[in-house]
Amino acid sequence: MIDIFLPTLLTFANDNIFTGSCGKLRFKISPSVVKATPKEVDYEQSSIRCEIWYGEKCYELSDIEQERTFPMSEEGRSEMKAWLESLA
Repeated sequence: MIDIFLPTLLTFANDNIFTGSCGKLRFKISPSVVKATPKEVDYEQSSIRCEIWYGEKCYELSDIEQERTFPMSEEGRSEMKAWLESLA
């Protein structure tokens, strides 16, 4: 079984983008963070977008083949991980 590494939910809550690959699968994960207060994330309103492509080219030179948005929650992160592993 393929096991794709994804950082913790806190990484995305801190507005960090993550890129990765598995074989020919490439992906970019971009959070959309909504703040409840200046220091707290509103997880209910925030989301995580994942874009995928295949091949050797970088994001900017590639055609995005699929894109999905997931809730910013542990369940959303797990669902995104399972989706990526099904495509690898």
